[in-house]
Amino acid sequence: MMQTTNYNPDVLTCLANLSNDEVFTPPGLVNNILDLLPKELWSNPDTTFLDPVCKSGVFLREIAKRLMSGLEKKIPDKQKRINHIFENQLYGIAITELTAMLSRRSVYCSKTANGKYAVCERFDSMQGNIRYERMQHSWENGKCTHCGASQEVYDRGDEAESYAYNFIHTENPAQLFKNTNHALSKAEGKKLKKGQEMKFDVIIGNPPYQLSDGGDNNEETRTRGGAIPLYHRFVQQAKKLNPNYLTMIIPSRWFAGGRGLDEFRDEMLHDNGISKIVDYPVSSECFPGVEIKGGVCYFLWEKDFKGQCEVTTKRGEKVSVLTRPLLEKNSDIFVRYNEAISVLRKVKTLNEKSFSELVSTQKPFGFRTFFKGKSNSFKGSVKIYGNKSVGYISPDEVVQNKDWVKEHKIYITMAYGAGEDFPHQIINKPFYGEPNSCCTETYLVIGPFSSEKRTLNVLSYITTKFFRFLVLLRKNTQHAAKGVYQFVPMQDFNELWTDEKLYKKYGLTKEEIAFIESMIRPMSEP
Repeated sequence: MMQTTNYNPDVLTCLANLSNDEVFTPPGLVNNILDLLPKELWSNPDTTFLDPVCKSGVFLREIAKRLMSGLEKKIPDKQKRINHIFENQLYGIAITELTAMLSRRSVYCSKTANGKYAVCERFDSMQGNIRYERMQHSWENGKCTHCGASQEVYDRGDEAESYAYNFIHTENPAQLFKNTNHALSKAEGKKLKKGQEMKFDVIIGNPPYQLSDGGDNNEETRTRGGAIPLYHRFVQQAKKLNPNYLTMIIPSRWFAGGRGLDEFRDEMLHDNGISKIVDYPVSSECFPGVEIKGGVCYFLWEKDFKGQCEVTTKRGEKVSVLTRPLLEKNSDIFVRYNEAISVLRKVKTLNEKSFSELVSTQKPFGFRTFFKGKSNSFKGSVKIYGNKSVGYISPDEVVQNKDWVKEHKIYITMAYGAGEDFPHQIINKPFYGEPNSCCTETYLVIGPFSSEKRTLNVLSYITTKFFRFLVLLRKNTQHAAKGVYQFVPMQDFNELWTDEKLYKKYGLTKEEIAFIESMIRPMSEP
């Protein structure tokens, strides 16, 4: 008879994610994040930990395991050690009522902290130290003043989840733990005085990433709907509590800023307290089965740290580690690939103008994406390139950059895949824009140029791997606006350009060339 082996999987590895915005953290990943923290924390009975965004309770559970081992000599009695750790060292704020119960079940082995089977004997309340309070958004001009949520979407009464996350919908989240017993022991007299607020040594977690903003359903006035980022608000709120250590796993989109993130990016890149960043350009390598455009990263912020950051990039089997400044000279973004730093520095040495000066802003001729024009040409008409369409309009309909219509130019789409799989194309294939043509906001305009020959020389440059590699350094989502071309240097467009000529011009090494070639594939046909 064939013998079978009993397999008892960790239930927290089996949970389906709530959405791509609220992602459960696998236990293995949690322990990788905990490894960033100083080892002496696990044997210190005074250290306090807060997970302000509890979903499954996995962070607090794994911390408890480490404390149980680290405090064994100081508190030999197992039950006393359990009581001490859960009562005095571990705190959580859940994101919903459901995740509050799930977290308590994971941490206390009971959905109520004072339940019959709860492992800690010291709690009188059902919540224990894992708190949840249903809150409402603070509406002003149709938006929440705390998180920016749309009133139209989230003002939904008590019958549905409000997603007014506790941690960022209060001025001081430490007040959630006021007037509770957090004594190390009554004999030591360390009980919090009435009204005294908690001080957390370590804040750690995986915050919700974004909220839908509702968009505009009117086709004539439609705005770019989608989602507003949230994760940066949790990081900023955590810093206000002045912990000794802060570590969170968040989308990497902040590296280059973008919608609602420019101020946060600037804050982070000028913060000398960030000692480590671990970056996953492919999010599914961190969260199996989940695609988060631009990848994810986790970081360690230390209150007393001042120095350069240890940057680790993990992509497949490749791991790159380099200690470097968060901001390169004359840069306003974080360059995620360590191997790209030497290439970028060589390019910047020549102090050439930026190619971005040739790239238009969005909606170059004033036409929205859904504009079509007439299906057939007519006398005096202007060709208009749109989203998978070609139409014809009267010259009088062009409201912006009318003088570009008669010039030679290049069209390239404003969006292209984020590029989690490498080698990647990075941007869509550009095409020649003949005189007497324009486009909708589906495209950006590069140019204009004085001749067809010069325009084709620019096209040859755009299709090189060198060009697209420098775009990659600023493009970590599908959007490819003017700013992603900032690192690309201008060339003499009286001649054609190839990768071989560019590699030689900038003195790139075999290793640097090999890295570019591994990241960028040949430009596809249209």
